[in-house]
Amino acid sequence: MKVLKKLFPYIKKYSFFIIASLLFAAVSAVLSLYVPVLTGRAVDCIIKVNDVDFSRIFEIIRQMIVIVLITAVSQWLMNICNNRITYQIVRDLRNDAFARIEILPLKYLDAHSHGELVSRVIADADQVADGLLMGFTQLFTGIITILGTLVFMVSIQYKIALVVICITPVSLFVAAFIAKKTFSMFKLQSETRGEQTALVEEMVANQKIVQAFGQEEKVLKKFDEINGRLESCSLKATFFSSLTNPCTRFVNSLVYTGVGVFGAVFAVTGGISVGQLASFLSYANQYTKPFNEISGVVTELQNALACAGRILELVNETPQVPEDADAVVLEHAGGNVSLENVDFSYYKDQHLIENFHLTVKPGQRVAIVGPTGCGKTTLINLLMRFYDVDGGSIRVDGEDIRHITRKSLRTSYGMVLQETWLRQGTILDNIRMGVKDASREEIIEAAKASSAHGFIKRLPDGYDTVVTEEGSGLSQGQKQLLCIARVMLSLPPMLILDEATSSIDTRTELKIQNAFAKMMKGRTSFIVAHRLSTIKEADIILVMKDGHIIEQGNHKTLLAKNGFYATLYNSQFVYPSGIPV
Repeated sequence: MKVLKKLFPYIKKYSFFIIASLLFAAVSAVLSLYVPVLTGRAVDCIIKVNDVDFSRIFEIIRQMIVIVLITAVSQWLMNICNNRITYQIVRDLRNDAFARIEILPLKYLDAHSHGELVSRVIADADQVADGLLMGFTQLFTGIITILGTLVFMVSIQYKIALVVICITPVSLFVAAFIAKKTFSMFKLQSETRGEQTALVEEMVANQKIVQAFGQEEKVLKKFDEINGRLESCSLKATFFSSLTNPCTRFVNSLVYTGVGVFGAVFAVTGGISVGQLASFLSYANQYTKPFNEISGVVTELQNALACAGRILELVNETPQVPEDADAVVLEHAGGNVSLENVDFSYYKDQHLIENFHLTVKPGQRVAIVGPTGCGKTTLINLLMRFYDVDGGSIRVDGEDIRHITRKSLRTSYGMVLQETWLRQGTILDNIRMGVKDASREEIIEAAKASSAHGFIKRLPDGYDTVVTEEGSGLSQGQKQLLCIARVMLSLPPMLILDEATSSIDTRTELKIQNAFAKMMKGRTSFIVAHRLSTIKEADIILVMKDGHIIEQGNHKTLLAKNGFYATLYNSQFVYPSGIPV
């Protein structure tokens, strides 16, 4: 019921189609139920041998043909409405789920498997579609058929109808009991399928690493274990749900038997005619048939609701902190950045950055160095507001970034990361990502500035070569050059370079460093680097350790101090054994 309540707003939007579907279902069901009445009348026209009212029988047959045609058209229109309802609801669910992913805080995406999220949006949505389609198609018609059949039976002989009504609750009780048991099993099946999708997505995307470390057998065992659990819960869910149909069929057979016995007694005593008994037996069949169909519908709906619950969990996840109504649009950032008493940690019980202070003047180049885990990349995440600070504030041009629109803040930064990302499309599309209306000539100039032009020209179709999101056919260094070209094209007022040349050879790196030097001129720049030789020209070098700035200054002054920075710098020129390079 909780899931249904959350799903109701999606269904309510298509009230018109639901009402139309109900009307067509009612017409279809009522006309179908009227056919046994005509059948009974036709039987009563056969009085005895050589005494048959053929003219009346032919008239009844003509009526039957018209009714059957109208019923067929009604069912066709009902199915059109049901298809519209089902697939529009699933479309809305998928849209909302994907839109919520776009505004979820990064901590949620970091804490959940990407494959599991994909499973919710794709596989679970398909299951919802199958269940809803069957539900709208058979549930409406089934309920109306049951109610209509009771009305017709009562109109023929209410005493026999009472027998049917008394046995009906047994069928409902059996179906409800099994449905409650199967819901939890279908929910477990959906969760396990999501876990399996996550593993497959992760292993396929990182197959090189799996093979490089010889983890194939371990991964296979893990997959077998998840697959085994999925088999087990799927079998249980299918087994228990399959009990619904035979159990309700058994109860429905009791209904048919009761109608046959009591009807025969009434026919013998003159309570009803033989034709009416034939109609009653036909109604007994039609009355029990929807129960069998609804039992199958209930099984599918249990699966659909379990999957809908997982999608709605995602849709209802708490989004990132919304922007203020009067949030400032940062149009022309001057590059004045300050961090005041900043506190931040990914986990409340594990402190990372505490009481952090930093003031950067426009145009300064700030290098951030330190051992792994000291908070360098975290600081970048805070500057871009991928995460919000727990305490203190970060200001750009004197304005707290929490009062600046995220889009304008992030547009003011040009960002090149160690991890490259390309999307399906041409080389042109990938470079143009930051500037949608950039001309081909501007893109080529940016590629030349980033030293990417040479390898792009050697590609089969040059700038029109299509690449996948994995960058098939490109080396890691070439992919990074494309990411650098994006920033070269947009040239925002502030730059973030997080190990931007980590995958590039030394010769190309020298060219890139010259390009970066031109690009950083007059722009506030934050540079994260492990190779300390690349940051000698930085105006300020921040040496971080355990979330704190322990040293600060330029390259010469920090070496002169002979402190932690000097140790880090000199360690690059000594083997672990202590022998100089």
